[in-house]
Amino acid sequence: MTTSNQLRLDPLTGRWVAVSVSRADRPSAFQPRTAVSSQSEGSTCPFCPEHEDKTPPALESYGPSGNWLVRVLPNLYPAFDGDEPFVVSHLGPVFTEAPASGIHEVLILSPDHYKDWGSISAEHSGLVMAAIRDRIDEHAATPGLRYSQAIVNHGREAGASLDHPHAQLLGVPFVPRELADEQAGFARFAGGCLLCTAIGAEERIGYRVISASDNSLTICPFWSGTPYEILIIPRTHGSHLNTTNPRDVAGVGRAVREAIIRLESLLGQISYNIVFHSAPYRSSGTFHWHVHIIPKLTTRAGFELGTGVMINIVSPETASIHLRDAKLNPELI
Repeated sequence: MTTSNQLRLDPLTGRWVAVSVSRADRPSAFQPRTAVSSQSEGSTCPFCPEHEDKTPPALESYGPSGNWLVRVLPNLYPAFDGDEPFVVSHLGPVFTEAPASGIHEVLILSPDHYKDWGSISAEHSGLVMAAIRDRIDEHAATPGLRYSQAIVNHGREAGASLDHPHAQLLGVPFVPRELADEQAGFARFAGGCLLCTAIGAEERIGYRVISASDNSLTICPFWSGTPYEILIIPRTHGSHLNTTNPRDVAGVGRAVREAIIRLESLLGQISYNIVFHSAPYRSSGTFHWHVHIIPKLTTRAGFELGTGVMINIVSPETASIHLRDAKLNPELI
């Protein structure tokens, strides 16, 4: 019987799987994805102001004294927890496990129950990015950890268990296969930095550019696997989000905000995932940190699950035109 968090190695793919049985205790763990979360605004939402006693003490708070705008908390149901060394055990010919040690935190984007990243101000988005940068920096200084993943799951279809918009930050003792695959992609590319090259090429032809700023470029990538997939690339080359100039980090936050505004203007109140990819802490190879935004508009069916090959029903060239032409409320931009 599994009673603590574990990592188990899938020998078919080489990917680690986290077995975190405590997360099944979350109130909404097995609700249908279309159901409304059991934690709504008012007396029941632990992330709303004046309910701070319903959560663990904040690790960090950002905003005027006594009036937080962004709050970082330990996750009550962590997938990764503790400081047990990452020691791999072989229990049999195909049974390999390790402790799921690490850090799992919740970042509350705003005190307002209804404000997602597209609804907060540009200045406020800078605070969110500062919090992500600070926490990854803290993770990187923690012995035994190798990589931090920052994510936003917005909406039940995207995996959110609470309505109140929030992010999650996870520090783990291994490099996930997705990141290892991206690192390998940078290593294979013979023309310098893959994403620096993408910035130059995409701006030159303009087919898939959604918006551009001094700090970043927002595109529907040529290799989009899902409809209206978005990639945000910082203009300044850097492997690690947590060592990037704060001005550039804030600029990427504003680009995330604008991208969400465009998505919601075009497609309505959809579910989406935001994924930040930064290099593992002590990685010295070529990498360029970036942000993926993936709207949940289609379902991965049997072919995608069986082959890993995505089927995209909207070309990135068409998607970028739609997002560029989205009618935006000038008060939001």
